[in-house]
Amino acid sequence: MECALLVLGLAAFVACRPDEVIDIELDDQHHEAEGDFGDEVTGSFSWISPEGIEHFVKYVADEHGYRVVESNAVPVSGAGVRADGAQVPLDSLEDDSVELDD
Repeated sequence: MECALLVLGLAAFVACRPDEVIDIELDDQHHEAEGDFGDEVTGSFSWISPEGIEHFVKYVADEHGYRVVESNAVPVSGAGVRADGAQVPLDSLEDDSVELDD
């Protein structure tokens, strides 16, 4: 009986668990993220520069890595690549044929 109550309690806890991973708000910065930690998280953070300009970054972190989806703080690269979430996953750039010396 106690075991059944424990299982029922754990199931209720998991079902009621919020999707909010982080929510921090300070005077000149904010960070908010939602999703399943370790699976997929989307979020945004912003801050106000000493010049009074608000910068922001919206991102997704999932099986393809961490990618900036939208930002007024991340510049366009020299090759014209924008931070739009369509960046190439880092593992596609790795060369597995190179052996490192220990």
